[in-house]
Amino acid sequence: MKNVILLCVFAVLTGCYEVERNCNDFRTGEFEFNYTIDGIEKTGRFVRTETLNIDYYEGKVDTSSIRWINDCEFILKKLNPKTNSEKDAIHMKILSTDGNASYTFEYKLAVKIPNRPLQVEKGVAYKMN
Repeated sequence: MKNVILLCVFAVLTGCYEVERNCNDFRTGEFEFNYTIDGIEKTGRFVRTETLNIDYYEGKVDTSSIRWINDCEFILKKLNPKTNSEKDAIHMKILSTDGNASYTFEYKLAVKIPNRPLQVEKGVAYKMN
């Protein structure tokens, strides 16, 4: 009986918590994010308009088209892929926002490749303007 009461109290306390998601504040703008390659942390930058995402990283520029699914989710497709893996579309989802300063996101391949596990990555992007 004691466990049932504790479970009910826990459900009431956590059921009222709602994650902030003001995704429209992050549809466009200039952003920075940190990523790790071979154990080295680096910073990337991107500019997003309603229809384009322009990435600047390691002295390179890469452009992708954007197709919004809803206010918090969109599909990225590289405009000039150099490899077969770059041809795969990426599904981006804004999970939570922190005021108008940053947002937490996750991304994965838009279409699952047979016989390969679906890899979901998370990150945080910071709005620069």
